[in-house]
This record gives sequence, structure tokens and C-alpha cells, in this order.
Amino acid sequence: MSERPEHQHAGHARPERMPRGRVSLELLRAEAHQERDTIIEERLIGGEDPWQFMEELPSIDELVVYLLRADAINANDGQRPSPTREYRVMRQIALEHPDLTPTVWRMLDADGTLSKHHWF
Repeated sequence: MSERPEHQHAGHARPERMPRGRVSLELLRAEAHQERDTIIEERLIGGEDPWQFMEELPSIDELVVYLLRADAINANDGQRPSPTREYRVMRQIALEHPDLTPTVWRMLDADGTLSKHHWF
């Protein structure tokens, strides 16, 4: 009898991805930098003008937050978070990586997540 990994469900094969866990921010930023370089290279190969797309690319810290957020979604069986859970996930990222706090709050503000919470 073959065992199926817990994170894989019938009909829902997902690529294997190691969770980042508690790796250093330096390593997370290095991974994000590689991801960003790959995006830039692919867009250049596709004939796009870097003057047209560089401004729209996320910063390295934004990419780190996206990677950590993706890990949280994967850990929750791939279920996209509700606005409340999204806020908690992002807040946890900021707590675990204090240097990312300004980026997390800026991202929450930009996507409207902060405005969905009532602070009174």
C-alpha cells in the first residue's frame, strides 16, 4: 500500500516545495533576488523594454513577503486566506522578521486589507 504525502490530495497534485521555516532574512532575500533576476531575464528574452517594466516589479522585501505568504497558504492546504487570516499571516511575517515590518504594513495598506479591519 503506497502512502500519499499529507499535502497531496487526490486530483490536486502540487509541486514539491520545501517550506522556508525559520531561515534567516539574509537567505530569504537571496532567494527573492534570484526570483527577481529570473523574472527580469524572462521579460528581457521576451523582448520587453526594461524601462517599461522595472518600476512595476516588486522589491526584494516584497518578494520575500510573497514567498513567506505562499508558504503559509501551502501549509494551510493551499486554501486562500480570508481577509482576517490574511492580516494574521502578514502580521506573523512581520513578527518573525521585524526588518520586513514596514514592507508588510505597506503591502497590507496597498491591497486594502488594513481598511477592512475596524480599529475602534
